[in-house]
Amino acid sequence: MDINNSVALVTGANRGLGRAFAQRLLERGARKVYATARRPESVDLPGVEVLSLDITDPASVQAAAEAAPDVSLLVNNAGIQTGTDLVTGSLDAVRHEMETNMFGHLGMIREFAPALARNGGGAIVNVLSAMSWFGGKGAGAYHLTKAAAWAMTNSVRPELAEQGTLVTAVHLGLADTDMAVGWPVDKIAPSDLADTALDGVEAGSAEVLADQWSRDVKSRLPLTPEEFNAAMDRAMAALTAA
Repeated sequence: MDINNSVALVTGANRGLGRAFAQRLLERGARKVYATARRPESVDLPGVEVLSLDITDPASVQAAAEAAPDVSLLVNNAGIQTGTDLVTGSLDAVRHEMETNMFGHLGMIREFAPALARNGGGAIVNVLSAMSWFGGKGAGAYHLTKAAAWAMTNSVRPELAEQGTLVTAVHLGLADTDMAVGWPVDKIAPSDLADTALDGVEAGSAEVLADQWSRDVKSRLPLTPEEFNAAMDRAMAALTAA
């Protein structure tokens, strides 16, 4: 997959990681970049083609696919975090996160897969999280939805390989965006995250671990649950004390 001369569509492109993806795609030579948002007027990046898109609305997703039949690279970036616990939190909030972070991404993949096949296969980037692998107080719903999105990504990859479509999962700890405001820790710059992800696509990588935090968390997965939780407790304590 060559970013230069590609036609990309980025969800949630009005700010944060999505805006950075759209900007770096333009700077790296993409022929066209569709920048999508629920409120298209909030997209302020020159040079993009703006589309209205709510990834939780099948009619909106279908309309976007019809408006962008030339897409060769889909960046599934849009997502939410409600700060909801699974046992005591609002079940409606949990469902809303799942509809956005997992089913929203899956709906985009299902709708755009035929276009990607027609356009030579192309690639899909699913922006996930190191929280695909761990949760915590106030983040149970987010962990659940990112874990589900990781499993979904791993499941659609072999299906879409048959049509020549690369599926790249991108995991990160914290990026310097509005979602991470209030965390006085090292954060990856959105433009660096976008470049790392796009480098992974060009290299044909199935998975991109974008920062040291995501690499460290992934490395602990072979541990027992007790060992994993203890290691994460130590890591979180060191992170917040730094």
